[in-house]
Formats: sequence, C-alpha cells, structure tokens
Amino acid sequence: MRLLLPRRILLAAPALLTLPAAAQPVRTPAQMEGPYYPRAIPADADSDLLRVAGQSAPARGVPMLLEGVVRAPDGSALPGARVEIWQADDQGIYLHPRDPRLAQRDAGFQGYGRAVADGAGRYAFRTIRPGLYPGRTRHIHLRAARPGAELTTQVYFPDEARNESDMLLRRLAPDQRALLTARVTPGDGGLRAAFDIFLA
Repeated sequence: MRLLLPRRILLAAPALLTLPAAAQPVRTPAQMEGPYYPRAIPADADSDLLRVAGQSAPARGVPMLLEGVVRAPDGSALPGARVEIWQADDQGIYLHPRDPRLAQRDAGFQGYGRAVADGAGRYAFRTIRPGLYPGRTRHIHLRAARPGAELTTQVYFPDEARNESDMLLRRLAPDQRALLTARVTPGDGGLRAAFDIFLA
C-alpha cells in the first residue's frame, strides 16, 4: 500500500539531509541484515509501528518519526522505492522466535513496517526510539529497493553512549558513519529522525 504522508511531513522536506555540494556520487553503506529479520511478515505491516491491529494499547517507549528521501547516487529522488524497517521494542526485544526474551516483548509495538516512497521519493514511519540489548547501540534495520537495486543497512543515532563500542558502527570510517547516522530533533510528542537513503 502506498504511503500517504501527512502535510506536516511534506512541509518539512527541506529540513532533511542536505546533499553535498560536490558532484561525487553518494551511496549509503550496506550493513548486515542481522538475525532478526521476520521469518514471516506480520499481518499488520504498515508504516505505523505504534499501533498493532487488534491491540488496544499503543507501543511503549519514546515515539519517533523516521523520515527521509530515497535517492539515486546523483541525489535525484526515486519515487516508488520500497522501504522496510525492523527493530527492537523499547526493552530491546525483537519480534522473532530467536530472541530469548520474546515472551516479554511489547505486544503493542509492531516491530516491522514497510512503506512505498511517494512521487518525490519521500518515506516515513511512525515508530519508537529503539531499545538497547547487549553488544549493540540503538539502531534500526532498514532495507530499500527499486528495480535493479537493493540495499540492506542499519540506521544509527548521534550521541549514544554505546556508539563507540558498537561492533558494527566502530568499524566504519567517519564519512560512512555520517551516512548511517540520522539527524534527530524534537518532534510532536517525541522525536524526529531524518535519514536519506542513497540507493545505487
């Protein structure tokens, strides 16, 4: 289903990641999928992860709007690109049978969502600030695809205490880290995280 973006998101587009002035192609670095990609796509798999069909209580945690533009390496927008995210709940638990704490997860949090970029390449997800679990900093897994190209990566957040010790993030050069780090600002009742995706 095509994502319908609220008017406030459309008006905020200029605030998203500023493209570099140089004409050098930009590509978002790939990272591992990890062990917790859903074995089966949930019945409720829309772009609003704060509400689960059939659950009366909303997700626990700090609400966050993850938004951005899917772009080609030259910076041009890619309308119709498909975007998926999956992440831990506010306790650091994934919706996956391999997570040892699965029985304790927040049933009001969707854990996985997908969207289709609009005519200007924009996508958005209503989610939460991901929780922590041993060995990792806060992150969101992301996959973007268009005909002939696919990217799997992870989105990170600035000023996190575990960033310097994270087993994946610490391996990256500073310019690569910058491309995988969202810009986080206060939002309506939570946070806004701007993250543009450069898809080769």
